[in-house]
This record gives sequence, C-alpha cells and structure tokens, in this order.
Amino acid sequence: MTTITIGRPEETEYAPYYGKYVSLVSGVDALAALSGQLTETLALLQSVPETRAGFRYGDGKWSIRELVGHMIDTERIFAYRALRFARGDTTPLPGFEQDGYIRHASFDACSLGSLAAEYESVRRSTLFLFNHLDGEAWMRRGLASESEVSVRALAYIIAGHELHHVGVLRDRYLPSAQSS
Repeated sequence: MTTITIGRPEETEYAPYYGKYVSLVSGVDALAALSGQLTETLALLQSVPETRAGFRYGDGKWSIRELVGHMIDTERIFAYRALRFARGDTTPLPGFEQDGYIRHASFDACSLGSLAAEYESVRRSTLFLFNHLDGEAWMRRGLASESEVSVRALAYIIAGHELHHVGVLRDRYLPSAQSS
C-alpha cells in the first residue's frame, strides 16, 4: 500500500472540462478524499427509502437509481483509464456518451440497496488500484476522449465527479438532506 501523497494535478494534466471536478476536491490527497467519500456516500444512499429511488426531479432527468448507476459506470471507466495509463499503455482511449449508457443499463430494475453495494465494491476496487501505484505511475499520462490526462488527475476527477453528483442528489433529489 502506498504512503505517497500525490499532490494536486496541474491544469495541463487534464482537459479544461474536468477542471470543474478537480476543483471540488479539497486538499492534496485524492486517496483520502476517495476513501472518505466511500463512507459518506454509502450513508447517504442508505438513508434514501427504496420508495424514493425512482424519483426524477424533472422530465427527462435521471432517477436516483440512474444517477447512482452513472456514478458507478463513470468511476469504472475512469479507473480503467488510470489502470491503462499507470501501466504505460499509450493506446488512445475513446470517450463515452453517458446518456447512451443510462438508456442501456436498466438501473431502474435494480434496488437502490444493490446499487449502493455495487458502488461500494467499485470504490474499494478503485482504492486498491490507486493504493498500489508507485510515484512514477501516478505521473504517467495517456489520451482519453482525445485529451491528455494523468493518472493523478483521474483520481481527482473520480472524486470530484462523485462530489458533483452527490451535490445534485442532495440539492435536487433530496432537498431535506441539505439540513442534515
């Protein structure tokens, strides 16, 4: 297990689009952020009654289950990118279209409890991957979605992406959760 503090990525380590996610992560330890989110996000998901899991705050918006499924899918994709680049694979990787993934995922057929368990499994896997990287692996880069990105930036992007969607969950799906 690594004891490396990887530091914050430079703006040259990710596409400008991802700056909104990187900026949401405080501090210089993405692993601590990812680990802390595991506990916090699980507690939030476990507080949502199953009867509310299909709620959509507007026409054409994802349900709570679909939002959680999107977080899971995105983390898998970004962690896969991190794995490839950390191992020195320079093959350019394509982007993905999130709405297409949701359309073909059938998340609303899953219980929120099973999605929470899947989220936990994926996050633990991501943490194992990142915890076993050495300093050089963190700094390696590759092309994804036609933009260069470093492994350490991907860790921050994963953490920031989750912070963004947990904020959406609290603000638009569970407004009463803001006061807790």
